[in-house]
Amino acid sequence: MKDLYTDCDVKDYEQNLSYPGQYPFTRGPYPTMYRGQFWTMRQYAGFGTAKESNERYKYLLKQGQTGLSVAFDLPTQIGYDSDSPMSEGEVGKVGVAIDTIDDMETLFKDIPLDKVSTSMTINATAFILLAMYIVVGKKQGVDKKLLRGTIQNDILKEYIARGTYIYPPKPSMRIITDIFEYCSKEVPKWNTISISGYHIREAGSTAVQEVAFTLANGIEYVKSAIEKGLNVDDFAGRLSFFFNAHNDILEEVAKFRAARRMWAKIMKERFHAKNERSQMLRFHTQTGGSTLTAQQPENNIIRVTLQALAAVLGGTQSLHTNSMDEALALPTEKSVRIALRTQQIIAYESGVANVVDPLGGSYYIESLTDTIEEKAWEYINKIDELGGMVAAIEQGFVQKEIQDSAYQYQMDIENKERIIVGVNSFQIEEEPPKDLLKVDPSLRFEQIKNLQRIKSQRDNEKVLKSLNLLKEAARSDQNIMPVVIECVENYATLQEIADTLRQEFGEYKESVII
Repeated sequence: MKDLYTDCDVKDYEQNLSYPGQYPFTRGPYPTMYRGQFWTMRQYAGFGTAKESNERYKYLLKQGQTGLSVAFDLPTQIGYDSDSPMSEGEVGKVGVAIDTIDDMETLFKDIPLDKVSTSMTINATAFILLAMYIVVGKKQGVDKKLLRGTIQNDILKEYIARGTYIYPPKPSMRIITDIFEYCSKEVPKWNTISISGYHIREAGSTAVQEVAFTLANGIEYVKSAIEKGLNVDDFAGRLSFFFNAHNDILEEVAKFRAARRMWAKIMKERFHAKNERSQMLRFHTQTGGSTLTAQQPENNIIRVTLQALAAVLGGTQSLHTNSMDEALALPTEKSVRIALRTQQIIAYESGVANVVDPLGGSYYIESLTDTIEEKAWEYINKIDELGGMVAAIEQGFVQKEIQDSAYQYQMDIENKERIIVGVNSFQIEEEPPKDLLKVDPSLRFEQIKNLQRIKSQRDNEKVLKSLNLLKEAARSDQNIMPVVIECVENYATLQEIADTLRQEFGEYKESVII
């Protein structure tokens, strides 16, 4: 970085900027941005049983949250029921436990699905949870064409950074394109994927790597859908993205602007998308979990405020603000309320939402946007040379780049070249934390009892028949979504559906990257 930036540092100003709502969307996807409507305030929540999480959702909606965001426990994420030996010690711990459509109904009890937008952070089993959501809507009398929301459904970043995969890349990509195809016709208001840079950044990437690897994943999904025979403008308008926000406000703002501009160019020039909506990068932001500290947790309120401000200045479409105690445990109601109030104060009191792209035209912001774009293109070109993102993952290129960046970041902290307040500088003596949220481990038995009740009451012949139909669909070119919905309606469990495809597709085994 230079000490000072001037107009000499800004290149192709008019061509790269344009106006908000116009290609290449550097300044935002919509002409009026927050002057027309604030971003969706969507607090990520879920723990314990569906009943407990339902109570938390209703509390958040009462506090002014404008969209739901569901966290699922680890067994649900990787396709195991609560009674599986694999689930022991994990049921309801990092999210809500969902075994059958009965749990999903409880989760959204008294929450009309035609009135809310729901985001579900789920990947390997996204197709099952989407099917459950559609069926809950049907039971509520809501036409699936009116359902609004997002499934993360981004399996490539699981191989790169997060690890909650089940199937190998090829069948996983097949499932994702089946979802694209089904929703483009049957659930047109649903965002079929949230291509996630968040977990890439949490794993230790730089801002440039977050942009590059996320967009490279996006390229792979679009290619896969086109190869299946889908028209790009039939599905691309429902693609969404998910980014992290760290503490360097200006770097984050430039990152968001660069990502928008790059995706517009990718869709127009590489994939020849003609519909402007197909060229728009719309994204959700979550503040950086990896930036939060167990030491002096109140400091995290300030960190989250800075990160949320960066997301708004960068033009996010929805936002989750982390709670101050998340480095220690799942958040309490009080800390969740403070996190939500952070968004509301930025929206209603700070004034930054009164102007579209308020930092646009800053010599430093424009120069940094150009720099991030330039360096991200270098990565994308390298990935293209390797044969695309799936090939780059299989060769370990992406994982190695992130590992190197994470190592360098940690060494900078240990050498005090990067100061983390309360961790490697400005420490104090602290008492052990109090009033943390603890999930009762006995709830697993409550889940198992309910699961046993469902299995004893359902028509097991119908379950077996629908699971056999799913097996046949997996072996053919048939879209699996209608059959998965039938399985769900017959009260097949999450694991029964996931295991049926495990038998057909196999399981992915990670290779060690050195």
